[in-house]
Amino acid sequence: MKFISPRALSALAFALISGAALASGNHPGGHGHDSDAIGKPGVAGKATRTVQIDMTDAMRFTPSSVDVKQGETVRFVVKNSGQVKHEMVLGTEKELKEHYEVMKKNPEMEHADPNMVTVSPGKTGEIVWQFTKAGKIDFACLQPGHYDAGMKGAVNVAGKAGAAKVDGHADHKH
Repeated sequence: MKFISPRALSALAFALISGAALASGNHPGGHGHDSDAIGKPGVAGKATRTVQIDMTDAMRFTPSSVDVKQGETVRFVVKNSGQVKHEMVLGTEKELKEHYEVMKKNPEMEHADPNMVTVSPGKTGEIVWQFTKAGKIDFACLQPGHYDAGMKGAVNVAGKAGAAKVDGHADHKH
C-alpha cells in the first residue's frame, strides 16, 4: 500500500479545489473565481505607479486603503517587516473568506497566482495588477490567524468620468 505525504495531499487538495473553482466559472450560482470583478494581471512595463505596502506582525497592512483609477496598472511592492510569513491577496471579500478557510485547514499550502504574493520575514515581493472595473477590491493576508486578526485592506477604484455606471445610467449631474 502506498502512502501520500501530507505535502502531496495538500497540493492535490489545492489542485482539486482550484480545478473545481475554475470549472464552475461565472455562471449564475457559480462559486468560481470571478477575476473580472477584481481586474487582471498587469504588465510591469505598463504600470503607471508603484504603491509601497508594509506588512507587520501587528497583523496590519500600511497603508490599508489605496485609491486607484479604473484602467490603471499598479505595481504593489509588498514588504514584510515582521518575523513571520505574510501575504497579500487581492480578491472579492467572498473569495478571500473562502480561500482563508482552505488555508486554515492547510497552513503549509504554497501557491502562486498573479493576484497574490507570499513574503518571508524581512523580504519584499510584488504584484502588478490592472484595475479594470470601478468599485472596491479587497486584499488580505490569508496565513492562518492573520485575516481573523484584521490583516486586511481595500483598493478603491474610481470610475472613469463619463463612463456608464453598473445600473446602465450615464454618470450625469442633474
